[in-house]
Amino acid sequence: MVEIKKNILATLAYFDVFNYPLTREEIALFLPVKYESALFDIAMACLVGNRLIYRFDKFYSLKNDPYLVQRRNDGNQKAFEMVKTARKVGNILIKFPYVRGIAISGSLSKNYADDESDIDLFIITAPNRLWIARTLMHCFKKLAFLVKLENYLCMNYYIDEQQLEIPEKNIYTATEVVTLIPIQGDTTFADFFAANAWTRNYLPNHIMRVSTAKSLTKMALKSTIEWLFNNYWGEKLDNRLMKITTSRWNRKTAEKKLNNHGMLLAMATGKHYAKPDPENFQFKLISRYETKIAQLLVENHHSVAN
Repeated sequence: MVEIKKNILATLAYFDVFNYPLTREEIALFLPVKYESALFDIAMACLVGNRLIYRFDKFYSLKNDPYLVQRRNDGNQKAFEMVKTARKVGNILIKFPYVRGIAISGSLSKNYADDESDIDLFIITAPNRLWIARTLMHCFKKLAFLVKLENYLCMNYYIDEQQLEIPEKNIYTATEVVTLIPIQGDTTFADFFAANAWTRNYLPNHIMRVSTAKSLTKMALKSTIEWLFNNYWGEKLDNRLMKITTSRWNRKTAEKKLNNHGMLLAMATGKHYAKPDPENFQFKLISRYETKIAQLLVENHHSVAN
């Protein structure tokens, strides 16, 4: 009983970092261990009874703050509309050369959005052509900027089919992987999820969503452009674009430039990936999460043990 209580608190603590209360089903889904339903319900009742967690209708939180529930409900409603927009965006971006899979990521993949939210997208490309694909897509984003639609095109994480496994393995990356909402490339994401089965070590109750993605269809223009670059010169171009982009982003980081959300612009790059620098955000979040858990268990040791 003690362990299941600790795991429930740990699950709520992670989402509490984002001020996001959970339903009973969501807590069970994100538990870090397998569980028995009857024991889980008893533990939940004990935690509510001891005021270690608070219930507001169908939601549970570490904070006794009903505003968080209103915030979540509003965010869920806005996310519903933004997901529909993201699917339309995906229908456009999948037409770009070498793009093999597109998924919704970030807060929107957790069914939350507010007035400052972007449509964050996770992109999978063909092997060794990530930088050609990324450059073409970001040229398109520059055009979207002119009509103030750039927030619909936040393509901030790219990998290619050569290296599908996410190297950083922790609660943050596991949560990000399992909550992706694939919208294009069903077989591509089936391979991606298979390559990242390690997430079950952190979230064994979560089933990853492949069925939400459309199947790839053959497109004449896309196939023709890919044929033109499937050679020595295409490889040279891809490598050159990687070097140019890496150099440009390194300058941004050195100059301490910030994005629209006030975060330092930093990107980790390689032949098979382009992604936000994990040291810029990831480790800080995990540290806050682990500190919160430690404080909870120390401050409520007797209540958890009973």
